[in-house]
Amino acid sequence: MRLQDLLQEISYECVRGNSDIEISAVVYDSRKLTKDCLFICIEGAKFDGHDFAAEAVERGAKALVVSKSVELPAESDAAVVKVADTRYAMAFISAAWFGHPAEKLKVIGITGTKGKTTTAYLVKSILENAGFRVGLVGTIETVIGDLHIHSENTTPESYLLQENFAKMAEAGLDTVVMEVSSQALKLHRTQGFVFDYGIFTNLEPDHIAADEHASFEEYRACKGLLFRQCRVGIVNGDDAHTEELLRGHTCELETYGTKEACGLRAEHLELVHTPEELGVNFHVSGLMDFDAHVSAPGRFSVYNALCAVAICRHFQVEIADIRSALRQVKVKGRIERVEISDRFTLIIDYAHNAMALESLLATLKEYRPRRLVCLFGCGGNRSKQRRYEMGEVSGRLADFTVITSDNPRFEEPQDIIDDIKTGIMKTNGSFTEICDRKEAIAYVISHAEEGDLIVLAGKGHEDYQEIQGKKYPMDERVIIRELLDGGLKHI
Repeated sequence: MRLQDLLQEISYECVRGNSDIEISAVVYDSRKLTKDCLFICIEGAKFDGHDFAAEAVERGAKALVVSKSVELPAESDAAVVKVADTRYAMAFISAAWFGHPAEKLKVIGITGTKGKTTTAYLVKSILENAGFRVGLVGTIETVIGDLHIHSENTTPESYLLQENFAKMAEAGLDTVVMEVSSQALKLHRTQGFVFDYGIFTNLEPDHIAADEHASFEEYRACKGLLFRQCRVGIVNGDDAHTEELLRGHTCELETYGTKEACGLRAEHLELVHTPEELGVNFHVSGLMDFDAHVSAPGRFSVYNALCAVAICRHFQVEIADIRSALRQVKVKGRIERVEISDRFTLIIDYAHNAMALESLLATLKEYRPRRLVCLFGCGGNRSKQRRYEMGEVSGRLADFTVITSDNPRFEEPQDIIDDIKTGIMKTNGSFTEICDRKEAIAYVISHAEEGDLIVLAGKGHEDYQEIQGKKYPMDERVIIRELLDGGLKHI
């Protein structure tokens, strides 16, 4: 493909050589350089592609895209294209390289602090029940037909995203639902195309750190970028931050929620607690009118379901298909019930910070279990404040806490546990500590009492434990099965 064709949708200056040349590949990772490729110099947290510019042309790169000056061998005839932001440019270049595949799909982008993963799977389930062929890009995986690819990031780099779109179109898919992180919006991973539908779930302070967002205001502003890049925005009308987040939006808007002003509303919420499930009955009113049931606990499950309904309404999905999917869909590691006894309930959830843990435990307490038991740990090489806060939340809301290990990374697990204890000691909560997570899981199962609701928090969909820079297999579902197969007794 000709370089000038790849650059059609961006502003650039050819500061060296000629843009009317043939390119064999688009590369942004210096380890993947090939002859006659275009090398895009990306500035990352640890490495700067500009530092590899000379090496790139020595290894055969025919052109470079840069945002600052680079030194090249005098004898090189490589073209150098200068842009304001190489990440932004890469998104448009990648879209052109793969033939603008998003134009062949209906693209649904979901952003927000919580609910992105669950809502994405709900939408996928509803649309597939109605006969659509749906791809998915998210925190857990990318799904293209029968192909499931483990995710490294919630939203991949623009080149990978466009490559996945191309594979979806090639496989005959007609729709893709994807999670859109604030980091992806900040780093322009989702540029180069327009979303058909942009979705906002909710907003709470999160991802505010040196290598993420400088402030809550920046975090909110980045989320809001989605609504300058979509045709129709479907937003949570109940969230306190919605109005500010939408400032400067360019899309049509629809709202969902529980307030009278919302276009699509959930009314008459009723908690359902049976030996088989924790769920909610509710009525959908406004733009649609029907009774619904979601097989997941709490008010936030209703918001996720209502959001999915608001999206699928645009695809003319029959109410029967929507109701069926809401009852059946399960998401790995998101309030995932593990069936091991009819005398107590065991749930696996990804809640791995204080905000998520508080939301989860407060929701489960509404179901009035005999005891609410929370098992969790905290990640190593992360903020100590998170540990204090999670300890305090569990001590305040759970009837009994088991503190254990999560991903200790390069820290000693016991040091992390001691930090968590600092938080829990501020409360009157009862707790014990069991450093080995498998032993801790065995403990909560073997000591379960009738009517207990037990939460294994923090790992969720993860199937590994990271220790001293290495990932070891550790899936809580496998652990539970092995414990029971090994003769572990439980009430």
